[in-house]
Amino acid sequence: MSHIAGPLHVERLGPEGPPMVFLHPNPMDSSCWLYQMAHFSTWYRTIGIDLPGYGRSPRADAGVTMEEIAEACWSAVDEVTTDPAILVGCSVGAWLAPYMEHLSPARTLALVLNGVGYSPDKEFARRRIASYSEHGVEFRREHASAVLSPAFAKTPMAGYLTELFCERNERADGPTIVEMFRALELPDPDWLWSGISVPTLVITGTEDNAHPRALVLPDHIPDCELVVMEGAGHACHLERPWEFDAAMIDFLSRRAGLRI
Repeated sequence: MSHIAGPLHVERLGPEGPPMVFLHPNPMDSSCWLYQMAHFSTWYRTIGIDLPGYGRSPRADAGVTMEEIAEACWSAVDEVTTDPAILVGCSVGAWLAPYMEHLSPARTLALVLNGVGYSPDKEFARRRIASYSEHGVEFRREHASAVLSPAFAKTPMAGYLTELFCERNERADGPTIVEMFRALELPDPDWLWSGISVPTLVITGTEDNAHPRALVLPDHIPDCELVVMEGAGHACHLERPWEFDAAMIDFLSRRAGLRI
């Protein structure tokens, strides 16, 4: 029986080209990819998915797993296309992308990951479980600031983006957010990183707490490139989209079958 109470919500831009699927971080929703979806829809069919409990997607019950969420993401993509896709993920979305690739390697062209690192100990997940259990969805405001670099978090743009996410709190589900972190907290399967069979780009900001762990991901992923964004935080795609997009374009332009 599914632990997710219905199909996940999908946003899309771009009428043609290979699919490019965007998987958002906690505590945001698919709208955090607004720059990349607008930009890459020039060449791709961009697909943004709201994960369970976020945006317009339904809740998930206790016991939901990363595999189950990955399956639900593929089902959401199926509503748009069954063509092979590029998967782009940040934070929990960057953990989901390898699960999706493992489920359907033939449908996965490449991975682009940010806000993630090699983390056998998921201490950060335990902290977030405690915070959301105590404060519910209202903790999203503090959490949203925490995933940005200190310098960017002080800017009016950061305030605007934080309000954008928090204005949607009535549609978010606090218990589901807790369950998402419980799923993420479980140990990664042995194949999660070493079993990735497609070209992978890891983008990491030096102000991200996960940055030191991101630096070792190329040691665990067979075909992996690493790009470092100096001074950027966890959600570096949102802070400096021009730099993030340029790294993606360079990567895709050099890989056979992915060229823009």
